[in-house]
Amino acid sequence: MLVLGIDPGTIKMGWGVISASGSRMTRVDSGTLLLGRGETAGRLVTVWRELQELMQIHQPDVLSLERNFVSRNPQSAFRIGEARGVVMAASAYGGVELAEYSPAAVKKAVAGHGRADKQAMIVAVSRMLSLVDTPAEDEADALALAACHILRQGYDRKVAGALDAARGARRARGRAGVARR
Repeated sequence: MLVLGIDPGTIKMGWGVISASGSRMTRVDSGTLLLGRGETAGRLVTVWRELQELMQIHQPDVLSLERNFVSRNPQSAFRIGEARGVVMAASAYGGVELAEYSPAAVKKAVAGHGRADKQAMIVAVSRMLSLVDTPAEDEADALALAACHILRQGYDRKVAGALDAARGARRARGRAGVARR
């Protein structure tokens, strides 16, 4: 599985591609797109174009995106929402499955608790992916989003397997009860 994680923004956008084979995760590529502070519409077009290029180069199976969160600065929340919209549209246009995770879910999956700070996330991502170089904050957030999706897929498969086994056991008990009557 190949996952493209995106930490959306209109000034900086982090991105990271992780490959997963079984329980092993490897960083394929990552970086930070510096968009500057010019006209918002122009920056959003740049986000669209860069995402199209990243998806064409890496051919991800899934794009993992951070869910909206409430910000102290409403203007910042609006701008992130605009960037998220572009990312979501680019994902749909490229035919790439979209997965969304809250910041707390990403922190819990990667660092072990939902209140990890930026530095703790950088350390956790670096360890998890055995990185030699230290990623920038936005890049680390994007890699964490991709890793979160991979980790959650494994967890979801285990839960589904346990539920299927429980349903099978209930059906077997039910059939045994009917045969006795």
